[in-house]
Amino acid sequence: MRALLSGYYGKGNGGDEALLATLLQMLPSHVTPVVLSGNPEETRDRYGVETYNRMAPLAVLQVLRSCDALIWGGGSLIQDVTSTISPFYYGGLMALAQAMNLKTVAWAQGIGPLVRSQTRVLARQTFSNCTKVSVRDRASASLLTDWQIPYTLAPDPVWALESQPVPGLWDLPAPRVAVTLRSHPQLTQARLANITRALVDFQKATQAFILLLPFQKSEDLSIAEAIQPHLRDVSRILSLSDPQLLKGVFKGVEMAIGMRLHSLIMAAAEGCRCFALSYDPKVNRLMEDLEMPGWDLASLPDDPNLISLTWMEHYANGDPLSSEQIQVLVDRALIHRDVLNAALS
Repeated sequence: MRALLSGYYGKGNGGDEALLATLLQMLPSHVTPVVLSGNPEETRDRYGVETYNRMAPLAVLQVLRSCDALIWGGGSLIQDVTSTISPFYYGGLMALAQAMNLKTVAWAQGIGPLVRSQTRVLARQTFSNCTKVSVRDRASASLLTDWQIPYTLAPDPVWALESQPVPGLWDLPAPRVAVTLRSHPQLTQARLANITRALVDFQKATQAFILLLPFQKSEDLSIAEAIQPHLRDVSRILSLSDPQLLKGVFKGVEMAIGMRLHSLIMAAAEGCRCFALSYDPKVNRLMEDLEMPGWDLASLPDDPNLISLTWMEHYANGDPLSSEQIQVLVDRALIHRDVLNAALS
């Protein structure tokens, strides 16, 4: 069986690459993956899979005809807040696969936000015609319940991604704290200045070595480069493109401060204390599920001293997830593998 995997792959986003790596890890052995990517050569070389340019319509149509199944490969693909085109791309591809009588799987989806009525209609129609649907959060599950569409609910599959040790990480000074910020309208210059000031004070108080982790270079690297001069000699920008290495960073980290959803999932899965800076409902859902401390960026305190003191308190007294809690989440995340096995048998 050949399955075409469609997601936000090959775009340099560590979270989406982690979803692809986990999907490849979970695919049944009798299934040959074919991946649509924004960078087909890089994806082919990293994962050893057949790849095609996701934006080449003729090639996509031809490869779809050669496949037996289409899998939406995880994450917030069907939402219309950051992109109005994205849901029509993924929805159109799914509708085409369904018209061609392929098995279709909406896998590990985080649905929404859906603010436009036409997007909601498209989403409801394509999800209702899927062979199997799995979602990663209760809000997505609630939406499908309202639409009377059967689904499986399980934690984000990246909980179950196998991490790899990062060469040279243990040579850096300890203890270490990882920081993952991304470009976003809510991360204003004033808020970034306050976060930077708070990080400087936090570092002086804890003597922690700060790892600045850009999860997507195009969005995150410039922010890391703006912060790093304020933490000269006590920080390092660590740019990693392999998602298993990216998750492996958190094995050697005491605490993570993060905006990106998958930075927080990876950190929590590796036993780190986590502090969230939320820019999106999906981050708030994770905070609620794990009782993870944090702030919405929109309500970030204006006082850098209050920010740093809050981080110091969590660094000193906050608890990471227990090994038992982590194992439960990993085991439940593997339910997404069961969905693939059932759909592609």
